[in-house]
Amino acid sequence: MTRAELLADDPLWLILIKVVIVLLIGPVMTIFLIIWERKAIGRMQQRPGPNRVGPGGYLQSVADAIKLPFKEQIIPAGADRKVYFLAPIITVIPAIMAFSVMPIGPEVSIFGERTVLQLVDLPVGVLVVLACSSLGIYGIVLAGWSSGSPYPLLGGLRSAAQMISYEIAMGLSIVGVVLYAQSLSTGDIVGAQQTGWFFFLLPFSFVIYLISMVGETNRAPFDLPEAESELVGGFHTEYSSMKFALFFLAEYVNMVIVSAFATTLFLGGYMAPWPISLIGDNYFNSGWWPVLWFFGKTFLLLFCFIWVRATLPRFRYDQFMRIGWKVLVPLNLIWIVLIAGLRAIRGEAEVSTGQILTFGGIIVLIIIGLSFVFDRGRPEEDPDQVPVTGSGYPVPPLDLEIPTAPKRKAVRGRNRRRPATVGAGSEGRTDAEKESNDGDL
Repeated sequence: MTRAELLADDPLWLILIKVVIVLLIGPVMTIFLIIWERKAIGRMQQRPGPNRVGPGGYLQSVADAIKLPFKEQIIPAGADRKVYFLAPIITVIPAIMAFSVMPIGPEVSIFGERTVLQLVDLPVGVLVVLACSSLGIYGIVLAGWSSGSPYPLLGGLRSAAQMISYEIAMGLSIVGVVLYAQSLSTGDIVGAQQTGWFFFLLPFSFVIYLISMVGETNRAPFDLPEAESELVGGFHTEYSSMKFALFFLAEYVNMVIVSAFATTLFLGGYMAPWPISLIGDNYFNSGWWPVLWFFGKTFLLLFCFIWVRATLPRFRYDQFMRIGWKVLVPLNLIWIVLIAGLRAIRGEAEVSTGQILTFGGIIVLIIIGLSFVFDRGRPEEDPDQVPVTGSGYPVPPLDLEIPTAPKRKAVRGRNRRRPATVGAGSEGRTDAEKESNDGDL
């Protein structure tokens, strides 16, 4: 029986168990990720991190999860109350639903019932994940608009532009995987990687996907919708209590979803890595072992989120959008054309994958060499010249020195030492007395 037939044969009690597990994976992993992130970043920055609640501070996330629902809810007076309440729900529900099409493991037996570790296997499972990640944009935009404040509105608009831009790059990076797997089903994509992970066949698509998933989830260094130096707190500035916790939950659940999706598309899904997969006649690719490999790869990608946040500074907004539209999207389109051409060549002539990779590496080296040659021919810029931004306004010189202003006490002392002057309506008053009287008025 195929995966779809096994899932269609599941009894109602087994479906309910899977639904509960899918609903709990996101919140449980969020509680773990928060404390893991704070501990890991503290270790990288040589500070202790959370160390008060529980042994070693590892119960801090549990304490936060208990505290947030009981905090006071502050609702702005100018907010649209209905949309204000619905926005966090619209954001978090699609994020949790996306996990329903992820194949966590192969065929197993649960209480004597044969099934696969997946809630539903759809022919368009890849499109379901992309659609669920796109629906979260509506909740973010509505949250910024319904708050009745300019800062959340700007944060919501920024987030919409950012997520749409990087959603396009992410979708284009998946085209190569679909061409090789000849299917949009997540289960079929994992099955197509039994002879080799798509990470080795499509490394460029994998790199673009990694960059896009960081931008898609609004994480540092692409956390421009929540830039504290510009927007106070982003689209959730006016949110508190449980509604703020839902936005926080949606962000971390989206991190889990894009990491699990990358595992499914490029890292063989639930299959054991080489050379473990060769041990014991494929023993580690059967039973419950694949669950360990699936979540192990997912946690490895989640650690990349933490590592990048602790390492790289935040980009400027123009730099960030330039990377998405002028770098990732054009390179993705060129890469798709190359993949289609290579598959057409392999279909007509007997060319092995090793030969294709060899010739591809030679072409890349030639391009890199030509770039160095053309770069040497460029005129060198004067290091003392101030670059003009193109606005036409004058630029201050590099050696500009700002004169220091005199201290206020010195100015007052100078005024007191001035001789008394006699004028109309001010007989016998000094300048200091006039200044004092004017200040009183």
